[in-house]
Amino acid sequence: MINHTMLVSFTGPIPDEQLDQFLSDIEKASFATGVLETFAAQRHIPIPGEEEIPALIATAIVQFGVADEAALAALFASPAATEVIHTWQARYPYKVGWANHRSLA
Repeated sequence: MINHTMLVSFTGPIPDEQLDQFLSDIEKASFATGVLETFAAQRHIPIPGEEEIPALIATAIVQFGVADEAALAALFASPAATEVIHTWQARYPYKVGWANHRSLA
């Protein structure tokens, strides 16, 4: 199993219901590829003063689980996922950081 862990950092405020819809859209598009085995998403838990740290601070973290590198490539190549990304980037711009890795536990 390979995990693709993605940190999503919106550049401005996003209403809670819009963030929920963004995460739902990503989940649906990813499962539609037929290669996604697991999906999990959570909101970032902010702490006071963190905005002073010169780092990418995520709005949400998303983890996709796929069987192997071929499945990961298929997930990245999905037209549906690309459409979701472009649609949401136009509505609420965001930056992304990610890592592809085996299970951490």
